Amino acid sequence: MLRQITPRNARSKRALEKRAPKNEENPKTCLFLRGTSASQILQDCLTDLHAMRAPLAKKFTKKNNVHPFEDPASLEFFSRKNDASLLLFGSSSKKRKHCLTLCRTFDFQMLDMLEMYVDETSFTRIGQFAGEDGKKRSFPVGARPMLLFAGTPFYEGGDGIEGRRDGLGGVAPRNPAAATTDAGRKYAMAKSLLTDFFRGDSSPDKIDVEGLSHIIVITAPEGGEGGAGTSGEGEAAALPLLHLRVYALRTKRSGQRLPRIELEEIGPRLDMRLGRCKEPDTELQKQAMRKPKSTESRTKKNIETDGMGDKVGRVHPGKQEMSELQTRKMKGLKRQRGDGEGDADNAGGNGNDDDFGDDQAVIENAGEFTGVTGIVEVKNDFPKKKARRS
Repeated sequence: MLRQITPRNARSKRALEKRAPKNEENPKTCLFLRGTSASQILQDCLTDLHAMRAPLAKKFTKKNNVHPFEDPASLEFFSRKNDASLLLFGSSSKKRKHCLTLCRTFDFQMLDMLEMYVDETSFTRIGQFAGEDGKKRSFPVGARPMLLFAGTPFYEGGDGIEGRRDGLGGVAPRNPAAATTDAGRKYAMAKSLLTDFFRGDSSPDKIDVEGLSHIIVITAPEGGEGGAGTSGEGEAAALPLLHLRVYALRTKRSGQRLPRIELEEIGPRLDMRLGRCKEPDTELQKQAMRKPKSTESRTKKNIETDGMGDKVGRVHPGKQEMSELQTRKMKGLKRQRGDGEGDADNAGGNGNDDDFGDDQAVIENAGEFTGVTGIVEVKNDFPKKKARRS
C-alpha cells in the first residue's frame, strides 16, 4: 500500500488537499479495468460504458490478475492511486462468462460489490444504431441522463439511493420480510450502484435543462427468465434479467404549444443477470452514512419538511373565550317596542337594558294619555338671529 506522503511543495500540497475529505465531495470517478481473460463482447461493453461515463472515467487496457471476491486488495490499491471510488472490472471464465463486477469504495476500502453477467445474444453496441436519417448515433460526452427503474424486484428489497463519494446510498426496506431474501437485497444493491454509476456530476449549479436529452431505462420483470449465454450458476439463472436501454428524446411538431416527445434508442443495449454480491460491513457503512454537522440544518420546534421538500409548520393557538368577544352593536339587534323581557335577552345577546332605558321611560309615563289622540305643534320660542352684513 502507498505510504503517507508529506507535502514538500505547493503542488503536492494542493494534490493532497484535493483528495482530502470535504463537506461537498467531488464527482465520483470510475476506473475501468479488465482481467487476464476477457472476451471481445466484454471489452466492447467496457468501451461503451466508458463512453457513457466520460469524462469522469479512466480506462486500463492491460491485463490484471485480479479476483475481486477472493482478494480486493489490488482494486483498493488502484482506487487509492487513481482517486477513483467506483470500479468496473470485466473478466470472463468458463464458470462465469462475460462477467462485469461493479465495485464501490469508501476511504479507499472495498465497501460493496455486485456481479452482472452480460447476455451475448442481445448485446448491441452504440455504433450499431442508426437514426431516421441513416446516421449513426453516439452518446454525448458529459451528458447527465435521466434514470428510470421499472419493475417490482427493485422495490421489494428496499430503495437504493445514490450515495456520495464518501457514503453509501441508504437501503431502507419497504417490506422487511422481502428484504431478508437474497434476491431482494441484490436488486436493491443493483439500483443503488447503477444510480451511482450513471448519475455523473450531481452539482446543482451544473444542471442544464436542455442537456437532459437522454434517458436510461432499467427494467426488471417479475419472475425468472430463461435465456442462452448466461452463467452456469443455478441461482443467477433463476433471477429475472436486467434490461438496460438508452434512449434519446426527440422533439417534433405537434400543432400545439408543447412539442411531441418521441424516444429513439441509441444504445448500448444490455441484458444482464445478477450474480454474487458483497454487502457492506456494518461499521464501515455507518462511517460512510455519516454526514458532517455543518451540512445538517438545525431542527426547529413544530417545523418539518415533507417528502416533496416543502416546509410544513404546526401552530398551536390559545383557548378563546367566546363570551368575552366584543361584538359591534347593530340597530337590528336592539329590542323593539312591545317586546318582552325574554326577547331582550335574545336580541341583545347579553341581557343589558341600558340601550332601551329611554324607551321604557316613555312607555311608563304614557299611561295618563291613553286614548287621547290629536296633533301636537311644537313651537320654537327662540328668536332668529339677524344676518350681519360683512
